[in-house]
Amino acid sequence: MAEFKEISPNASAPAKLDNWLRNRFPTAFDAYKVHMSEYYAPKNFNFWYFFGSLALLVLVIQIVTGIFLVMHYKPDAAVAFASVEYIMRDVPWGWLIRYMHSTGASAFFIVVYLHMFKALIYGGYRKPRELVWIFGCLIFLMLMAEAFFGYLLPWGQMSYWGAQVIVNLFAAVPFVGHDLALLIRGDYVVSDATLNRFFSFHVIAIPLVLIGLVVAHLFALHDVGSNNPDGIDIKAKDYPKAANGFSVDAIPFHPYYSVHDMMGVGVFLMVFSAIIFFAPELGGYFLEYNNFIPADPLKTPPHIAPVWYFTPFYSMLRATTSVMVYVFCAIVVLAVLFVFLRSRLSLMAKVAVAVAGAIAIALLLAFDAKFWGVVIMGAAVIILFFLPWLDKSPVRSIRYRPGWHKWVYGIFVIWFLVLGYLGIQPPSDGKTLLAQIGTIYYFGFFLLMPWWSRLGEFKPVPDRITFAAH
Repeated sequence: MAEFKEISPNASAPAKLDNWLRNRFPTAFDAYKVHMSEYYAPKNFNFWYFFGSLALLVLVIQIVTGIFLVMHYKPDAAVAFASVEYIMRDVPWGWLIRYMHSTGASAFFIVVYLHMFKALIYGGYRKPRELVWIFGCLIFLMLMAEAFFGYLLPWGQMSYWGAQVIVNLFAAVPFVGHDLALLIRGDYVVSDATLNRFFSFHVIAIPLVLIGLVVAHLFALHDVGSNNPDGIDIKAKDYPKAANGFSVDAIPFHPYYSVHDMMGVGVFLMVFSAIIFFAPELGGYFLEYNNFIPADPLKTPPHIAPVWYFTPFYSMLRATTSVMVYVFCAIVVLAVLFVFLRSRLSLMAKVAVAVAGAIAIALLLAFDAKFWGVVIMGAAVIILFFLPWLDKSPVRSIRYRPGWHKWVYGIFVIWFLVLGYLGIQPPSDGKTLLAQIGTIYYFGFFLLMPWWSRLGEFKPVPDRITFAAH
């Protein structure tokens, strides 16, 4: 048992309370030191570093508003839609809580996408932060699951039919697909059983996992230290140290960045509030108009599409047609030919590559294009986990990479946005072709990264981080 620290009897009441708490809960104060006042971060954080704290803020908003919504929501297919209308019309300030929650879902994905893009351009996933990135990708995966399960709860037309379409995708999995879809639905169609399952996952299971992953993400980050726009490791042994033993270019997270982040929080809350009060549906992107109509199993909407944050991946699924499968086969053949003609591998290794290519083509042709669409949609997320090992660039940050690398990243972002837009629109031959090109670029960006990330003339990386006072 730790010794109690004494305090003068003449000390002020706040000082006595502080001493009383420190003696009885020292672990909390030690955690505050490790993760706030004595956690030293690079002093050159810029605009992109707001989004980590904003993601934490939106998580709190979602949890708090979710608690109040659960007080009045009824997870029963017969009255679920009516309970949401009751919240909107009769519960005091219920409309505000509901719009905060629905807008918060989209805001969560916006800040998380921007947070991930920051890591992408500044190399925040590179050694020694691989585990930080993996935890972040798991958070993204859980966030997608949380949004999917919550999307059914309003029991509107788009909620019902969107869930019907997405769950039916699992039926495309060979051998176990039908049973898997049945397990997820809890019934042969989306019904009251499905609603109860999704409600329990959305309210209890996924949030607990999500909170645990956020804590792990922060702990892992603070163990290895934050990255910075220059991609220079200020915790390296040979980096200049100040008298306190920390890097000369590091500052305590609190109060410097905790106050700094308040500016980002203020701007975010102004935009967030403006959307809630003036455009909570945001033209049907944040809340689809069809979702203000009660779910009708007998009337299928003319066009079913998921919420905007799922649409890039949904677009890839729709792009995987029979023709696309043949394109994949052609890409495998070209890859094998490239290995044979240009690679320095041994003959046995080349033969092994050829055999693997033949097996891949056989598998591509053996299963339906719908199944490969589901695989592509899942692979588009899973491939993010391998980013730390795909990037072979000698430098971390985009600042010191060849200029044309910025074009590669910029085109990647453009195609991702195009895929998102195409996923919302009704399909057509021209849009499907565009989605197929975007899908090939998306996977080419990652799968060819070990090759293209090493090419070009890299700029010299400075010995210390660059910083301009502002």
